[in-house]
Amino acid sequence: MILSNPFFLVIVTICIFVAIRVALYKTGLVFLVKKWWRRFEDCFHVYQSFKVPEFNESMQENQLYGRVTDYLNSLTSIEDSDFTNLVTGKKPNEIVLKLDRNQTIEDDFLGAKVLWETGANTDSTSRSLVLKIRKADKRRILRPYLQHIHVVADELEQKKRDLRLFMNVEAPNRAWRAVPFTHPSTLETITMEADLKSKVKSDLESFLKARQYYHRLGRVWKRSFLLYGPSGTGKSSFVAAMANFLNYDVYDLDLSRVKDDSELKTLLLQTTTKSVIVIEDLDRYLAEKSTGLSFSGISNFMDGLLNSCCAEERVMVFTMNSKDHVDPAFLRPGRIDVHIHFPLCDFGAFKNLATSYLGVKEHKLFSQVEEIFLSGSSLSPAEIGELMIANRNSPSRAIKSVITALQTDGDGRGAGMFGRRVGFDVGSRKSGDEMVEPGGVFCGEGAHTVRDFRKLYGFLRMKSNRSSHSQSFDAGSANRDG
Repeated sequence: MILSNPFFLVIVTICIFVAIRVALYKTGLVFLVKKWWRRFEDCFHVYQSFKVPEFNESMQENQLYGRVTDYLNSLTSIEDSDFTNLVTGKKPNEIVLKLDRNQTIEDDFLGAKVLWETGANTDSTSRSLVLKIRKADKRRILRPYLQHIHVVADELEQKKRDLRLFMNVEAPNRAWRAVPFTHPSTLETITMEADLKSKVKSDLESFLKARQYYHRLGRVWKRSFLLYGPSGTGKSSFVAAMANFLNYDVYDLDLSRVKDDSELKTLLLQTTTKSVIVIEDLDRYLAEKSTGLSFSGISNFMDGLLNSCCAEERVMVFTMNSKDHVDPAFLRPGRIDVHIHFPLCDFGAFKNLATSYLGVKEHKLFSQVEEIFLSGSSLSPAEIGELMIANRNSPSRAIKSVITALQTDGDGRGAGMFGRRVGFDVGSRKSGDEMVEPGGVFCGEGAHTVRDFRKLYGFLRMKSNRSSHSQSFDAGSANRDG
């Protein structure tokens, strides 16, 4: 009676199925079953093999072999192999998996299964890789699959290479001198508004994938940025973060060492692809031009015929303290694609710095700091950062030192900041004394009214709160530390 009960039979079937699964996964039999099933399945398919030797007939290195090896070593399926080599990588404490001889790697592409086998040639002095594709899939996937391997290998090679910093020097037959580029700045560590940082990151990611798009439009695959703002606001650190994000070399071009337009062209010709070309303090050089460089030579360097031929897969960055007194011809779209403003600190930027440098998100002194910022005082991120580093063991002492510096050195420096917090500007246009920036922020004469109101409001708050303090900040700083 029990055996004829359908419900009982279902329960028994489920229990048997669960027991089999547990036995397979706990004992490792599942891998044997998969291996046997693959061999059984292969009996009904015909494979075509393609050999990739390590050396060609002239005993020259076959570059395809190295690219395929890098590709296979990056596959997750290598971890499921019966035998794999463990070797140390370039980075400290890095351990990577490497192929071994007589090893089979399985890969999937466009829904088709392909196999790679490693082994030695008949002379036993060189190695080879054998690609096995089902004949039914060969015409459909062979060429796209090989192109896919090249693309992935290029990405892996780009990530592995060591970045370099190039500087132009005054030496015969040696225009650029290179040193290792080891700047630790990244887009995650720089102090910047989250929305602006997200826009910049999205713009760079879009640029990296836009080769075919630019070529379809008949344009050179390059991007140019203008970083403008007072000294110490993080422009140089941002350039380093861009280079690390793109994994590009950096060419730091000092225009004061360039004799004439011809030498400037030669320097551009000697740069390589996948590089960031930086000219710092361009506004100061244009105002104090002391070499044989002409304005037309500089503008052609930014966007001329030679630039169109030699600036492929490059990012050009120009920094300025202010762009107000620069000829608009240097800033027009095509020469400058993206304008990014680096202002002095406001209270929001100060809180970000306190979180990064001191690990503090809220503090009882923040209200006092906010009042000082609203009164028009400000400092650069570099100045505030140095004060926090010097007092990093005591957040209260660090914040108090910032307050003192704002009261003594920062008075009035941030008065023109309010109303101009939008920093990402693609092709901003000026009309008279007004400017419309992306995002619908209008900056004109009305900004001064808002600024004056905030300054008056901050002054009144400071005056009303001053009577509630039993001790002044200077007199009580030693007792309230910590």
